[in-house]
Amino acid sequence: MTIAYWCVLAAAIIPYIWVITAKASKPGFNNNKPRIFLDELEGWGQRANWAQANSFEAFPAFAAAVIIGSAVSNIEQNTLDALALLFVICRLLHGVFYITDKATLRSIVWFIGISSWVSIFVLSA
Repeated sequence: MTIAYWCVLAAAIIPYIWVITAKASKPGFNNNKPRIFLDELEGWGQRANWAQANSFEAFPAFAAAVIIGSAVSNIEQNTLDALALLFVICRLLHGVFYITDKATLRSIVWFIGISSWVSIFVLSA
């Protein structure tokens, strides 16, 4: 399996890191009503939940880009792997910056992450 495919797995796992972080942010988590608990969070716990949602939103386009990039012969595997790794690193940093309320840094890594999968699509064309 290529590094890019492993990155798809990593990107699929990242949202769960943030939701576990959100659930651990305050006592009283009720697994019978997890969404109510998450909706009532404040501060860094709330931001961790938002990071989770944003990670789920970013995943489909990235996964599609990697699959398409792997299917065509226009993009070298090393380039695809590097762009996929860049996306995963950006998504991890995005979550950290979201939770720590560093909005400008969060936006910068968000943009770089989006640019990485857009680049995969463009290079695959």
